[in-house]
Formats: sequence, C-alpha cells, structure tokens
Amino acid sequence: MRGVNVPSTSPVVLRDRQPRDLPVLTRWLTDPRAEWRRWDAPYTPAATTTETMRAYAAYLTQNGPDADERVIDVGGECVGMVNRSEEEPAGGGWWDLGILIYNPAYWGAGVGTQALALWVADTFEWTNAHVVTVSTWGGNERMIRAARRLGLRECARVREAYVVEGQRFDSVRLDLLRREWEAR
Repeated sequence: MRGVNVPSTSPVVLRDRQPRDLPVLTRWLTDPRAEWRRWDAPYTPAATTTETMRAYAAYLTQNGPDADERVIDVGGECVGMVNRSEEEPAGGGWWDLGILIYNPAYWGAGVGTQALALWVADTFEWTNAHVVTVSTWGGNERMIRAARRLGLRECARVREAYVVEGQRFDSVRLDLLRREWEAR
C-alpha cells in the first residue's frame, strides 16, 4: 500500500487549512483505528489520544488557519499536517517541529521528507528560529530517517523512556541549526 497513490510528478505542498479539508482531517484524526496512531506517540493511552483528537478536530472546525500549522497537500489532496511550537523561553529561537501523514498510502514515498524540508525552510524563513528540533520515539524509524536526510542530528536520547506494546523504546530528539540548514 505504501506510496501507491503518489505519482512521482505530484508536488508536495504545505498550505493553509481550507474548509474542504475539515471532513478529511476529522475522519483521520478521530478514527481510533487509524494506522498513524501506531507511530505518533503510541505510548499515550488510546482513550486519551481519541479524546485529544476529537477536541482538536472540533478546534479546527471553529478556528481559521494558523501560521504554525499547515496541511500537507499532494496533488490537491490533504494527506496530513505539520505543526511547530516555540520552546520556552519565548524569543529564545528554539522551535520544535511536528509532522503527521495520516494516510498510509503516502508513507514510504518521500512525502514526509519533502514536507519536513518545506517546514524547516518555512520555519527558518518566518520565525526567529536559531535551532529546530524534531522529537519522536525510537520505534519511529521513518521519522528519524527523514530528519537525518535533511541534516538533523541526534541531540538527545532518553533510554527506554516509553513502553509500546510491552516493549521499551527510547525518546529521541534531533536538531538542526539555522547556519547548518543555510550551508546545505
């Protein structure tokens, strides 16, 4: 199923959320059996994730686009989202980035790497970011590989921090400095 719907000519675009995206986002966010939940913080209890995602979907329907969130669009289809948040203290230049591709048909085709590259570039262009980070868990090897492809490097690892399906995994954080991005 990986990449079956992604023609090589379909560009990956980050764009503002539009009203037509809301049914798609709501469906993917609120489905307790969605495959993405196995990869995005699977150590969080499923009921908590479901409650959080329902509240988030409601928030999206009641609020307009946000400069710190974008839809990942492939060939006109909403396939996921990116987000960012400034780490404390505000104004310090540290931004943590997130990416989630809801539709598994778009996994393994480079869509995540392209979307993350666009998001890193956007973050450095439109914020005071001196450093960006990506935080994940050790079992999310696709996320770690995508970040490394773009030049992020591991900067923190908390060993055996999470339990997923009875197995212990590390917490992993990767970082990239503005000057490293610009030197690419």
